[in-house]
Amino acid sequence: MNLIRPYRQTDQQSVLNLFQSNTPEYFDFSEKVELLDYLNHKLEDYFVVEQNGVVIGSGGINYFYEEKKARLSWDIVSPQSQGKGVGTALTHYRLNLIKKLEQIQVIEVRTSQFSNGFYLQQGFRIKSIEKDYWASGFDLYLMEYYG
Repeated sequence: MNLIRPYRQTDQQSVLNLFQSNTPEYFDFSEKVELLDYLNHKLEDYFVVEQNGVVIGSGGINYFYEEKKARLSWDIVSPQSQGKGVGTALTHYRLNLIKKLEQIQVIEVRTSQFSNGFYLQQGFRIKSIEKDYWASGFDLYLMEYYG
């Protein structure tokens, strides 16, 4: 059984290992610097998925209250756990938390062409696409939730 719990600073290496295991399939190597900056300075709500004490997934939420918006951020699932419902469970966990906040009216995710299909299945729709945004060959897919 998988446990979703709040991220702790001691989880940082596990999250970095998840990132590494998904590079270059889903992330560019250059994005590691941004992930570290996020974990050290920009995370608001971040969660990990544990299975038998091992972190197999992670993902966060950032809030933009002035825009009445929340954003799913830095979703990463170990390659061995992909396609087994881990990402779906983590996404729905966070969506349910956000839906309880009356001041939030828009939920978005910024992803790439390599993951947008997953978010389409979760009820998100493509709002815009920007070529080579994350890195060369890694396009930005801005998506909004219409679940």
